Amino acid sequence: MRCSLVFVLMLAGSLTGSLHAADSDDAAAAEPLTVIRAARLLDVESGRLLDARAVQVRGRTIEAVVAADQPVPEGARVIDLGDVTLLPGLMDAHSHLLGDASDHGYRRLAVSTPAATLKGVKNAGKTLAAGFTTVRVPGAPGYADVALRDAIAAGEVVGPRLLVAGPSIGITGGHCGDNTLLPPEYQARGEGVADGPWAVRQKVRQNVKFGADFIKTCSTGGVLSKGTEVGAPQYTLEELTAMVEEAHSHGRKVAAHAHGASGIRNAILAGADSIEHASFIDDEGIRLARERGTVLVMDIYNTEYILGEGEKAGILPESLEKERRVGGQQRANFEKAHRAGVVMAFGTDAGVYPHGDNARQFSRMVRFGMAPIEAIRAATLNTARLFGIDDQTGAIKAGLDADLIAVPGDPLADISVLEDVYFVMKQGVVYSSVR
Repeated sequence: MRCSLVFVLMLAGSLTGSLHAADSDDAAAAEPLTVIRAARLLDVESGRLLDARAVQVRGRTIEAVVAADQPVPEGARVIDLGDVTLLPGLMDAHSHLLGDASDHGYRRLAVSTPAATLKGVKNAGKTLAAGFTTVRVPGAPGYADVALRDAIAAGEVVGPRLLVAGPSIGITGGHCGDNTLLPPEYQARGEGVADGPWAVRQKVRQNVKFGADFIKTCSTGGVLSKGTEVGAPQYTLEELTAMVEEAHSHGRKVAAHAHGASGIRNAILAGADSIEHASFIDDEGIRLARERGTVLVMDIYNTEYILGEGEKAGILPESLEKERRVGGQQRANFEKAHRAGVVMAFGTDAGVYPHGDNARQFSRMVRFGMAPIEAIRAATLNTARLFGIDDQTGAIKAGLDADLIAVPGDPLADISVLEDVYFVMKQGVVYSSVR
């Protein structure tokens, strides 16, 4: 069980309880060397566990990985972590940071955009503390996710590096974009609603204008939306193709929520970069994903929370019924798609279940067919490539950002140790839990 965390910021050779960095100009000029020693280091590229290694970090960048007994340069700060394993910072490709697991169903109507933003600040800290140094947020109201991303990048808020989508784009009455909880007299229309090829292009342009890093859409109904059939297609192939073409023309990737087989095929044929959930993917969908390099992001942990705690959290009875149809089939298809060689990235749907528990999915990925190193690569190398930032992070090697975590034990022998992160460095800044 994870203890409560107190963040400590260590920057430019100073230790302070403040969440604000020292003067950035002075820090950049000094660029002190920090040496982080550990009993083991996991090379995610080779899959080998290396004994007694030290990572040399200057500023925000890994300068070298050396033997732990190599002499320490004069003036360097040494962080000796002892009997732990160092890994690259983990990544979650599907985390609803601005949502809480206690706010499902009609309870969502009481959550304003300012309230959601404040929840995002809280949840960003929890997620970073759990060892996730990079997170993709697949949709949020009012571009609040853009504001959260920028506040984290500016050092005003503690949290992971974020890639954000702004409002999700979806059809009238669909899982993404629209409000399906209120009756017609309220005339509630979601800010992401767009019908028709030119309307979806306009929404893409709008999201790009206001700072979205990628585009999130829905090509099928969903579990947690009232009145949508989880496997039923949303958007035509023509509409999805227009959306993807527009997004790619602006250098933005597209993540398509899709449970049903026909909606999955449509999204892949349209050129979507990732399929979220992919619960009822069939043999043709698996073949297309493998041939086209489409990444699957399958959230195979949260079914346990939905069915175990969902009723108390306000999840509607119709959503619980849909999850009973989805959960087991999604896990079987996860195993099938993995065996077929489809590229998998790590995504959990955090916010459906409590933030900070993201790493619980690793053990399920291993249970349903992955070797431990494959599950770890899904949350490091594969996700970094999906995000288009594999030249910045995703491994522990010279020239990449210093995104590091430490866990007890050997994650290749027991993947569940990733649930017990107690050292986190993001871009050269150390966040350390106090137990």
